[in-house]
Amino acid sequence: MKLSMHSPLLFESDVHLSLHPVNMNLQRLQSCWRRELLSATATMSIDLKFSRSNRIYRPSENVEGKIIIKTQSSISHYGIRLSLKASVNLQVRGGSAGVVESFYGVIKPIPILNRTVEVKSSGKIGSGTTEIPFSVNLRKRDENLERFYETFHGADISIQYLATADITRGYLHKSLSTTVEFIVESDKDDLLQRPLSPEMVIFYITQDTQRHPLLPELKSGGFRVTGKISTQCSLSGPISGELTVEASAVPIDSIDIQLFRVESILLGEKIVTETSMIQKTQIADGDVCRNLTLPIYVILPRLLTCPTTLAGPFSIEFKVAIVISFQSELSKLHKKSDPRTPRLWLAMETLPLELVRTK
Repeated sequence: MKLSMHSPLLFESDVHLSLHPVNMNLQRLQSCWRRELLSATATMSIDLKFSRSNRIYRPSENVEGKIIIKTQSSISHYGIRLSLKASVNLQVRGGSAGVVESFYGVIKPIPILNRTVEVKSSGKIGSGTTEIPFSVNLRKRDENLERFYETFHGADISIQYLATADITRGYLHKSLSTTVEFIVESDKDDLLQRPLSPEMVIFYITQDTQRHPLLPELKSGGFRVTGKISTQCSLSGPISGELTVEASAVPIDSIDIQLFRVESILLGEKIVTETSMIQKTQIADGDVCRNLTLPIYVILPRLLTCPTTLAGPFSIEFKVAIVISFQSELSKLHKKSDPRTPRLWLAMETLPLELVRTK
């Protein structure tokens, strides 16, 4: 017998599996569970608020604050925990490492802190806003932890302290968590007892002090810039000094103070170093009057600097450069050139800079 597409026999034998009552009930349950999960997640939020607005703490202090939970209906949970984690994260990029070093893979982070405390045992949280206070000591007296390095965000080296609040719920409910960074500075007992007097270094910038080629008119006509600048500074204070343009055959376009970080990582038997500019401050715009003393006053960026650190597997150092840009048609063609690369229209003096934390 020939069967058509509208044959009842063919229709009954070709029923899709999803039309089975058991499968349909399972799909309804899964769909209902997804809707409840999305609805519960959308009506709940968790936030971390520290006791200090600047989020700065010292290793001997307690990190304090509140876990703020907002929900439209009461929820049950299996505990609320706060985790404090910190590490020194090291990374070597291909450009600075080369082909051989790239085979070493990811460098293992240096752990500093890993602590978890339960701030509230299992139970229920009522609707509305709930604030749960917490207080956790960063460093216990008898603990043998890695040195607490100060917070730092570099290109290859990152020292980060994170606080994470977790609300653990059942299998059918999505757990909630939030992570916030806090900042760690050195203990007051480890700081210098008295304010640091800036150590001034006298510098001379002339055509004869430059190791790179200069414009012919600069080389023949000459220039002379003198001054002094602090090379040992407190992180809470500025880089200070002064300079004077005594002579210049070519008009000056600008004078800038550039701050560099020098990050070094021990990779096998080799030290990989990366230098990058983190701040540029213009102290003169246009041709400067001759024999006029110009002040140097540069505020240090907080998260991009830290005390000069010389550790075993890594080091963080800084440099300051006085850069004089002369008026030239060539400079207009290379506006986005690498600041570390000497140019024909530039003269510079680079000095090591030691940064320290003081009381």
